Amino acid sequence: MSIGLLMGRFEPLHLGHLQDINIAAGRCDTLHIIVTPSEHQYHTKTLQDKARWVQVACEYFNFIKVHTSDSLELPVTGDYVQGDLPDESIIQQVLAKVATDSADADVITFIKKDTNHKSALVTNEYDKLDIGANPILYFDKLAPSAKSDHVQTVCIVGGESSGKTTLVHKLANHYGATVALEMGRLYTHSDLGGTEVGLQYADYTAIAVNHARAILDAKKHATAPIVLVDTDFVTTQAFCEEYEGRTHPVVSALADEMRMDHTIYLDNNVKWVADGMRRLGSQKQRSRFATRLLTVLERHRISPYMIDDDDYHQRYLQAVRYIDDHVLRLTHDSVQ
Repeated sequence: MSIGLLMGRFEPLHLGHLQDINIAAGRCDTLHIIVTPSEHQYHTKTLQDKARWVQVACEYFNFIKVHTSDSLELPVTGDYVQGDLPDESIIQQVLAKVATDSADADVITFIKKDTNHKSALVTNEYDKLDIGANPILYFDKLAPSAKSDHVQTVCIVGGESSGKTTLVHKLANHYGATVALEMGRLYTHSDLGGTEVGLQYADYTAIAVNHARAILDAKKHATAPIVLVDTDFVTTQAFCEEYEGRTHPVVSALADEMRMDHTIYLDNNVKWVADGMRRLGSQKQRSRFATRLLTVLERHRISPYMIDDDDYHQRYLQAVRYIDDHVLRLTHDSVQ
């Protein structure tokens, strides 16, 4: 019987780690993976986040067991990729915690870098990439289970007929990104018969909760480093205050707890387009709602990137430039 120990930080879990896990698991009967704490402050994911990525990736392998240093209550540190080997006393304490039948077992502690070590793992193509320093740049190299925690949400907000939905879909096509659609409009068709004549205060809970689910689903199935969100909880709150005259606590809580990574605000200075549902069409109404929306954004400490060009194509170009420069941090190649 052989027991393998693989101790790593997995910041973030990527395809190279998964290759190493596959190889290590093939060299022993049972592989114990121990997720260790970060040594860098810029890694903001928790130990539980990292353990979840590994556990989800290895869910169907009953010969792989995932632990954290906290769950073992042991001072386990280091990373196999860096060639770190824990002290023998720590290894014995780990074995006592994870494998009660380890007395006669052949114990293999896997590492990298030291190719002369009997349990060295072969270097793969991912080891040459600084994935941890820029997971967005290497998004396609991340393990599927880790992608939703690294994708960046980019939300487009604004008043009625400001071009939010059109811009969201243009950007989705540009980046190949998934979209969380405007839930108020979907809810109107699914539950209210296609008009807002029956819309009332109680409906805002369902609208907000359904929108939260849509955002989580879009992140879970992200096809690009960004997810586009059509309208946010703050905008839903502004509409609730406009139509119902009061703040909704559920919407407010979601605005604080499910914050978007980036928010782009579209000014209401383009032509009004009636669609049978929009109600705030006069210049006075549009100005009043814009003021309200900006007030609610400030209330929730959200500082959006403002786009006020009155040309739709220029709005699109400005949004692309912002996302490239501030979200993806790419060297911008001009789109015209």
